[in-house]
Amino acid sequence: MSIYNAPLKDMHFALHEIAGLSEVLSLPGFEDVTPELVAAVLSEAGKFAREVLDPLNRTGDTIGARLENGVVTAPEGYRAAYAKFIEAGWNGLGADPAYGGQGLPHTVAMVVQEIWNSANMSFCLAPMLTSGVLEALRHHASPEQHALFSPKLTAGEWSGTMNLTEPQAGSDLSAVRTQAVRQGGHYLLRGTKIFITWGEHDMSENIVHLVLARTPDAPEGVKGISLFIVPKFLLGADGSAGERNDVKCVSIERKLGIHASPTCVLSYGEDKGAVGHLVGEENRGLEYMFTMMNHARLGVGVEGVGLAERAYQHALEYAKTRVQGRVMTKMRGQPSGDRVTIIHHPDVKRMLLSMKAQTEAMRALAYTAGAALDKARRHPDPAEKRRSQALVDLLTPIVKGWCTEQGVEVASTGMQVHGGMGFVEETGAAQYLRDARITTIYEGTTGIQANDLVGRKVAFEKGATAMALIAEMRALDAPLAALGADFSAARSNFTAAIDSLESATLWVVDTYSQSPNAVAAVAVPYLKLFGAVAGAWVMARSAIVAREKLKAPESDREFLTAKMNTARFYAEHILPQARAHADTVITGSASVLALEEAQF
Repeated sequence: MSIYNAPLKDMHFALHEIAGLSEVLSLPGFEDVTPELVAAVLSEAGKFAREVLDPLNRTGDTIGARLENGVVTAPEGYRAAYAKFIEAGWNGLGADPAYGGQGLPHTVAMVVQEIWNSANMSFCLAPMLTSGVLEALRHHASPEQHALFSPKLTAGEWSGTMNLTEPQAGSDLSAVRTQAVRQGGHYLLRGTKIFITWGEHDMSENIVHLVLARTPDAPEGVKGISLFIVPKFLLGADGSAGERNDVKCVSIERKLGIHASPTCVLSYGEDKGAVGHLVGEENRGLEYMFTMMNHARLGVGVEGVGLAERAYQHALEYAKTRVQGRVMTKMRGQPSGDRVTIIHHPDVKRMLLSMKAQTEAMRALAYTAGAALDKARRHPDPAEKRRSQALVDLLTPIVKGWCTEQGVEVASTGMQVHGGMGFVEETGAAQYLRDARITTIYEGTTGIQANDLVGRKVAFEKGATAMALIAEMRALDAPLAALGADFSAARSNFTAAIDSLESATLWVVDTYSQSPNAVAAVAVPYLKLFGAVAGAWVMARSAIVAREKLKAPESDREFLTAKMNTARFYAEHILPQARAHADTVITGSASVLALEEAQF
């Protein structure tokens, strides 16, 4: 089994050269955050991941979480690891200093989150959801609720969950039936929630559930949903956890992957009713929950990046150590000489390069979205804040949808590098594919992300932000030309891909108002098109920066040369898919809609 090592060199490159960390650190509120501090944080995160989290990943997958008499026990070692995690202050890395957080930029927290996901995604899900709860409370909770819940959540002494889905209501939240009846200064909730990640466990002292429910006189549909804080343990007068609330775990799901993370069915109010506290105003719950959901969607995109990196490292080590076959001679095309490790075989190199290139593109794009989020929150210029918010709104479904889809593909390629041994659980390659498979589904499937992209993010604003980003992409043509003949095909492919994206975007804008179903029919190909071209955009920028840095005598020539070659590979091997996606978008909707239900 390989040992995870955070790819700090590439992380720093993406963070500084592509996401623009210096600009983020110049924002108000980050005056005390220096590049040296960021480097120290990432180094320590890598060490914690390597020494504490990664060794538990395999055993957690094998043992899984256990439910007995309504109590969920995390796999052996997880509780101790979580105690170390919160003792070191990792839980509050990007949280508000007013409640004990360290207040680091979201961009930096996102890099650390990638590290946790690579080392142990099941573990990472618990603090990720807690940070989402904090984000929702930051925007919508009362000062009194903040005082009660935010400090403990920030410290990680309490964890948080998001309760949306019910047995009869998957992604259709208009069908939510959980009831909340006012009783004095609180509400009593009754109902069932499913797919609640870390909904019950023994790692934290309390669990704070954010629950969607309806009051008795609420209007039908999504307009009648309210949001409630429902703690596992009721709070005493001093804010400490007291008696058990009327919420319990009745089962945990048997899943394809993330076995160490308990996915719970929670029953509210089987006895006297689960005590809940309204967040904000009644009937605005879905609006409030989307604050947490959008935060989580970027986090899930980073899960795709993290698992892709881990699968790549695992496959790379196997390819460097597995002896199989001989290389071909130049003249005869026949195997000759000594047996070699499989990394010497051209097709294995191709597979590894596809994993490496896609992972680096995903990473740089996710960090770029994180930087846009920091600017949208803190930039002093209102116009720049609006532009950054529009960019992060556009990139969120792409990062969530495209990075997770590519994460699954990269993990699958990692299994292929292992050959038959990849299909055997003992080698560990299969776990990354099994774990990655959920990322395209939860927090909104790829189809939901794609519909959000074409509807709310492109058609609604007539393609303004998308076209502005396309203009930025076109501005790279002259710098790419300066890279020389080796990059001529890459440059040509990039130009063609941008043309394809622009044509498809204009088609979406022109078609959506007359036929939204036609656009929805090809929304996923459009998302994949946008992701592939956006990935090429950050990889092209990477190559341009790398070539410039190579001029310095003290440059890291091996890393920078690899960066350029990887960018070229992306443009020559992965980017040509953009044309096919664009053709599907522009011409393919009619065939999707042609078949009636009975014809399937």
